Amino acid sequence: MPRQLHLSAALDSPGRFDAAHFTGLARLAERATLDFVTLDDSYTPEPRRLDALATFARLAPVTHGLGLVPTVTTTHTEPFHTSIAVNTLDWVSEGRAGWLVGVSDTGAEARAFGRRGTAPAEELWAEAADAADAASRLWDSWEDDAEIRDTATGRFVDRAKLHHIDFEGPYFSVRGPSITPRPPQGRPVIAVTVAAADLAPDAGPGGRARVATAARHADVVLLDAPDRAARLTAATELRLRGGEALRILARIPVALTTAAATADLLTEATEGGGGVDGFHLVPADPARDLAVLADHVVPALRERGLFRTGYTGRTLRDRLGLARPASRYAATGGAGGTDTSAAGTPATTATSSRSATTGTSARSAATPEVTR
Repeated sequence: MPRQLHLSAALDSPGRFDAAHFTGLARLAERATLDFVTLDDSYTPEPRRLDALATFARLAPVTHGLGLVPTVTTTHTEPFHTSIAVNTLDWVSEGRAGWLVGVSDTGAEARAFGRRGTAPAEELWAEAADAADAASRLWDSWEDDAEIRDTATGRFVDRAKLHHIDFEGPYFSVRGPSITPRPPQGRPVIAVTVAAADLAPDAGPGGRARVATAARHADVVLLDAPDRAARLTAATELRLRGGEALRILARIPVALTTAAATADLLTEATEGGGGVDGFHLVPADPARDLAVLADHVVPALRERGLFRTGYTGRTLRDRLGLARPASRYAATGGAGGTDTSAAGTPATTATSSRSATTGTSARSAATPEVTR
């Protein structure tokens, strides 16, 4: 049997901001049964854009099988808040959320926040690794069965199954636990974009730091490579560093305006794509190209046995063939709180602050009370 491909697509569409536009794109992608879609984001004032995570929260109720992977930057945000936002998307999508990790490297973005200046790429990606590590631990900080919801006794949560993560990294200090129950997927899918040049022996420190972040924390790598040979070399190296479970999708710009362009994409898919698990398509015109993809390319791939006929499983991890990870704290019996038996007990707190190494002042995250 031929190996079936994973397919995803970018919904980036500068100049369009209405919900109906993105809903239409998502429905086209879902009609094509793509694994997931991404949406770019940044804090630059131009081009104007919608918040990617908020946009996908709007799309979650009107889609049913499609994975939603917004870009969320780590440079001017706290991992505590990022973890809650991505977790919320996982809940409202019933397990279809991911996080495309991004960084902010321009002076305009730094000035928009006014908290810190720009930093070298290697520092930004090292900080991103810190943020991904802290977020994953926060997702694990509630065991799967921590919620009790026993109205008779007034107990909402078993405090013994909430865990302080006590994370101390070079850039962040996070106590935890989270204020949000563990995500449906255990941990939402983490994606990182990597260029083949980042893996070259002469790669700069920024590229090396990006690869290190992907190898340590990513479930999916979106790979930029100039040709199939470079793709194969890069994919082999990424799996050596990140493990065989890593899913690698080649980023391919597409403009599906003619039959020849469709045939080229089919040929690329049929010939294996150069050691990758599939393709992340970057359409020139998302509405046009996703329609061609759904109506012509995907049916042809199915005829060749290269693509599924419908969604299987429930979550994005299911679509990608990724195992649902167990909470590291449940496995080790980490330090939990005291089991509560009645309403009105002290609140569970969760704090997060940036290390002084970033040159910014420490700040505490919001600490809402966990309702009992």
